[in-house]
Amino acid sequence: MARGGFPGIPGGNMQQLMRQAQKMQQQMMEMQQNLDAREYEGTAGGGAVSCRVSGKRELLELHIDRDAVDPEEVEMLQDMIVAAVNDALKKGEETREAEMAKLGGAAGMGGLF
Repeated sequence: MARGGFPGIPGGNMQQLMRQAQKMQQQMMEMQQNLDAREYEGTAGGGAVSCRVSGKRELLELHIDRDAVDPEEVEMLQDMIVAAVNDALKKGEETREAEMAKLGGAAGMGGLF
């Protein structure tokens, strides 16, 4: 093995590889903080139920239109609440995946992260 080199690493420059890994780690941490700070809205029942969730997947706000509150239709209201929360969480997760995929591709890791 060449001095300071590793088989399979072009040029054997381990220091450069480590710097790139540290830079990617820093970018991932920054992106994680950015994604955690975002908020997403979900709706159901034509807007009768809406909610906001954080990028940390926490329910922040829930709004129920007065017209959606019918004592005879409690199960439907419950279903709309679940659907609205799941809608918001799905939007957050899709954004998180898309942003992380960009970082993985930009860092030359072939989508590893």
